[in-house]
Amino acid sequence: MTSSTPTPPGTPGSSGDRPGPGLRPPDPPGGRRAVLVWSVGVSVYFVAIIFRTSLGVAGLDAADRFEINASALSTFSILQLLVYAGMQIPVGLMVDRVGTKRVLTWGVILFTLGQLGFAFFPHYGMALVSRALLGCGDAMTFISVLRLGSRWFPARRGPLVGQLAGLVGMAGNLVSTLVLARLLHGIGWEAAFGGSALLGVLVLGLMLLFLKDHPEGHAPPPVPKEHRGAAFVRHQIARSWAEPGTRLGLWTHFTTQFPAMVYLLLWGLPYLVEAQGMTRAEAGELLTLVVLANMVIGLVYGQLIARNHRARSVIVLGTVLATAACWAAVLSWPGTAPAWLLLVHAMVLGACGPASMVGFDFARPANPPERQGTASGIVNMGGFTASMTSLLAIGVLLDLTGDNYRVAFSVLLVLQAFGTAQILRLRRAALRRESERLVASRVETVHVPA
Repeated sequence: MTSSTPTPPGTPGSSGDRPGPGLRPPDPPGGRRAVLVWSVGVSVYFVAIIFRTSLGVAGLDAADRFEINASALSTFSILQLLVYAGMQIPVGLMVDRVGTKRVLTWGVILFTLGQLGFAFFPHYGMALVSRALLGCGDAMTFISVLRLGSRWFPARRGPLVGQLAGLVGMAGNLVSTLVLARLLHGIGWEAAFGGSALLGVLVLGLMLLFLKDHPEGHAPPPVPKEHRGAAFVRHQIARSWAEPGTRLGLWTHFTTQFPAMVYLLLWGLPYLVEAQGMTRAEAGELLTLVVLANMVIGLVYGQLIARNHRARSVIVLGTVLATAACWAAVLSWPGTAPAWLLLVHAMVLGACGPASMVGFDFARPANPPERQGTASGIVNMGGFTASMTSLLAIGVLLDLTGDNYRVAFSVLLVLQAFGTAQILRLRRAALRRESERLVASRVETVHVPA
C-alpha cells in the first residue's frame, strides 16, 4: 500500500531500512559502543588542536628562536592554514571514498611528524615545512570526526555531537594555553614541543586498536564504478557547491570562526602583552577564558539547535553582531582597555567556534549522504580562509605601522562585514530549498545522517 506522506528514514518499513544505491542505511543505534569509538576518533582531533594552537602560546618565543619579524612570524600560521584550507575538499572526497579510519591514520602520522620537526629544526625554512606538514595532517581530522559521529549516532543527536566535537577540540586549546605554555618556559622549546609529539603516537595506537568506520549492519552501500575518476570528483564538487545550503554554510563558517581563531592561534598573546600592557600570565588567563567560554557556549548552542533548527540564523547573526561590537569597543577605547571590557571581549570570542559549527548544520540537509564529506570540506574552508587572510593582513599591517594593533586588527571588522553580506544574500534561498526538500521530522531538517 502506498502513502502520500513520506516515512521518516530510520523508522521500520521506511526505505532507510533497505540500504542501496542512492539510499542511506537505517539510523545508527548509538549507545556505549558508539561513545567509545567516537571518543577515540575525537581524541585524534583533540591532539591535532593542541598541535595547531601550540604556536599561539609560543609566538614571542618563536620570533626570538628564529630571529624573525611579525610578517615572518605570521607566515607560520598562514602556511599552516593555507595547507589546511586547500586540503578540505580533497579530504572530504577521501572520507567519502575510503572511510574515516584510513584518513585519520594518515592525518595522525603527518601532524605528529610536523610537530616533531617544529621542535627540533633550528632554521626558519625547515620550521615552515614542519608547520605545513602539521596543517596537512590537521586537515584530515575534523571532517573525519564529523563523519564518524554521523555513522555511529542517530540523526537527532547530530547537532549536539558536532558541538561536542568542537568542545573537545577547544579542550585541546586549553591544554596549549595552560600546560604547553608552562612547559615551554620550564623545560625549553625542544623538550616541550618534542614531548607533546608523543601524544600523536598514543592516539595512533588507540585508533588502530579500537576505531571502526561504522557499526555492524550499518555499512554504506558500495561505491559504484561510475562514481570514480576525475570527472566524478568534479561532479561531486559542482553539485555540492550548487546547493545554497552549502554556500551558506561556508559563509557562516567564514564569518564566525576567524575572529577568535586569529586571537588564539597567534596574535592574542602579543596583542595583550604589547598593546594592553599585560603580563604573559595575565594574557594566558584571558586566552584560557576564551577557551572555557567556547566550551560552555558550545553545549548551549548544540542544545538550542537540536530542539529548534530555526535558532541557527539567530545564533549566527547574533554572534557576529556581538563579536563585531566587542572588537570595535576594544580597538576604539582610548589607551588600554579596562579589565572588564577585555573579560567581556574574551567571553564573546568564546562564542565564535560554536557559531561556526552551525555552518555544517546548514550544509548537511542540503546534500545527500554520498556528498556529506565533500560538502563539509567546502564549509570548513570558509573559516580557515578568513583566518589565513586576516593573519597575513595583521602581520603586514603591524610591520607597516610600527606595531599599531588598532589599525592592524581593524581588518577583522572588514572581513566580518563582507561575510555577513554573503550570509544575508544566501540565507533565504538556502532555507527555502531546505524546507522544500526535507519532509521528515524537525530534528532531521537540522541533520541528515551520512
